[in-house]
Amino acid sequence: MSDARTPAQIEADIISRREQLAVVLDEIGVRVHPKTIMGDAKAKAAEAVDRTAGRAFVAANRTVSDVKAQFVSEEGAPRLERVVPVAMLAVGVVGLLVMAKRRRGN
Repeated sequence: MSDARTPAQIEADIISRREQLAVVLDEIGVRVHPKTIMGDAKAKAAEAVDRTAGRAFVAANRTVSDVKAQFVSEEGAPRLERVVPVAMLAVGVVGLLVMAKRRRGN
């Protein structure tokens, strides 16, 4: 058995491998091009921001729901035993701020 190849077969193999190598080199050129690297970095950064913003939104939404549950019953009615003291506290703080501002102004 002879595995001898003809010169035409060898030349065809060389041409085929040269074309494959050219494709690989083109792919490498695209991958290492600064625009490609910047695009990949931007995409990764945007993905990280989206993921972080999504987590922050979920956490904020959960916190708002928890606070709302403290002041509103499951039926949707306000819990006056909790709303009234907080409202009075807020009015007191605003009153103190107004008084302090008037004293500084005079």
